[in-house]
Amino acid sequence: MEFKTLKAIFKHLFNFLVLSSLSFAATANVVLVDGHVRAMPASVPNTAAYFTLENHNNSDVKLVEVKTSVAKVAQLHTILEEDGMVKMRQVEGFTIPSHGSLTLQPTGDHVMLLSLTAPLVIDDKVPLELIFEDGQHLMIELTVLKQAAAQHDEHAEHHHHH
Repeated sequence: MEFKTLKAIFKHLFNFLVLSSLSFAATANVVLVDGHVRAMPASVPNTAAYFTLENHNNSDVKLVEVKTSVAKVAQLHTILEEDGMVKMRQVEGFTIPSHGSLTLQPTGDHVMLLSLTAPLVIDDKVPLELIFEDGQHLMIELTVLKQAAAQHDEHAEHHHHH
């Protein structure tokens, strides 16, 4: 009896080691920490993806392209302020510093998903393929969430049960 469970444990351990060494090579030590895709009204064909990546490499990593099956085009955008005007610019890539992180957010760098193939529904899972300058790919999955509620919307969030 005991021998059998040990054998099973070793088998699992072995499978786990094989799997983890595979994914270890594929992701180039870039890890998804958090993220979501912004839910939009069905009539809006574009949305944005926000996420945080951590780079555990000893060198900088540059995210140069994003592909997804849910949109025709995914573009890397940044928000710049010029002469007091906020402008959105498409950029070549986002650099994730060595042992640092990259945070994509509404007020800064983000990924635009243009010409959605179908409206996204809250809690949908959106697959994104991140492509780095060195040819590495990282598959991530983000959940569709409503845009973060602004401070003044807080009252709407509280449902009082009487």
